[in-house]
Amino acid sequence: MGKTMAEKIFEKKAGKPVRPGDIVVVPVDWAMGQDGTTPLAIQSFEEMNGKTVFCPERIVFVIDHNAPSPLESVSRLHDLMRSFAQRFGIRVFEVGEGVCHELMMSRGLVVPGDLVVGADSHTCTYGAIGAFSTGIGSTELAVVMMTGKLWFKVPESLCIRLSGELSPGVFAKDVILHIAALLGADGATYQAIEFHGPVVERLSVEERATLTNMAVEVGAKAGMVPPDEKTIRWVKERTDRPFEVVLPDPDAVYARTLDIDCSGLIPQVAFPHRVDNVKPITEALGIPIREAFVGTCTNGRIPDLEVVARILRGRKVHPEVRLIVAPASKETFLVALERGWVRDIVEAGGVFVPPGCGPCVGTHQGIPGDGWNVISTANRNFRGRMGNREASIYLASPATVAASAIEGKIADPRKYLG
Repeated sequence: MGKTMAEKIFEKKAGKPVRPGDIVVVPVDWAMGQDGTTPLAIQSFEEMNGKTVFCPERIVFVIDHNAPSPLESVSRLHDLMRSFAQRFGIRVFEVGEGVCHELMMSRGLVVPGDLVVGADSHTCTYGAIGAFSTGIGSTELAVVMMTGKLWFKVPESLCIRLSGELSPGVFAKDVILHIAALLGADGATYQAIEFHGPVVERLSVEERATLTNMAVEVGAKAGMVPPDEKTIRWVKERTDRPFEVVLPDPDAVYARTLDIDCSGLIPQVAFPHRVDNVKPITEALGIPIREAFVGTCTNGRIPDLEVVARILRGRKVHPEVRLIVAPASKETFLVALERGWVRDIVEAGGVFVPPGCGPCVGTHQGIPGDGWNVISTANRNFRGRMGNREASIYLASPATVAASAIEGKIADPRKYLG
């Protein structure tokens, strides 16, 4: 009986055959914590009388959620992270480096076949390059820092085959929003989603990360794309660390297989206040907006800024709209600067905030006003997500966000892309 990607990675780590439902205690390749969760992990570490960390070279702290610090209390937490990291020799990605999930991939840390945990629910992003990566709690991060191991229940796997071809103006974000509508918020609870098919194969690695990033929004433990030559080339450009690609067996057994023809898909929009409350753009046209946000671990990468700049070039943001852009990393921002996209966006009326999570978490920059409608490229639109329970958040692709920023209302990006 064939094995899925998740089963094969856990088998390799456990050193024995495994099946879905088995409980295993296995070593992890990387552990990551961000500034919203790491201080609690450090507290748990101290409460458990931790003396050493298992391997400081495989632990990463990232200051990205509240960066730069907006409050004295947050500055103290950042300093707690820095002092703990200095004490044990742990690497810290500082303010302005970028979003944790982008850095773990683009800096060449994670490679295909890795088992990665992170104290952030969207750690599942790294499955874009064929790793098994998943979010954990702060206490679990403390345990991993002490022991280098964690227990898991080997998940069942869900196979999603994406066939056809995406039309101009339709992007990976539209695909994953459509999947969220089909599955619902708990449609893949504790499953590993494998994304297959010609649509996936044509996507860039960065676009595949949009799919895997939002796997958790349908309840999944992980989202994974089988590595191909595109993946291998992308990873080798960023690291010389050796790796072994893990692919599903041809006769792998899945809990369920979902076939989706993407040929007729049009831009999608998630309505407040649920990620799975998704409707086609035709049902959202004309909804007025006051804020537009491009960025986050879902859509703050180079392809995302490129399409936003292309739509905004020579145009103006609506006078009643605040367009905020947060690049996913310092490198992303520099590329956008060199290619003229920053000028295109700023001249149109957009404003950049430091590379990082930006307005997504609602703790400092870009908090919307009462009654505002926000259109965002983020992965969540729960009530209060961006810092104001009286605001409403709509989720869409970067192209749809850019088009909407121009018109002051939710707009179809296809008219701007030819």
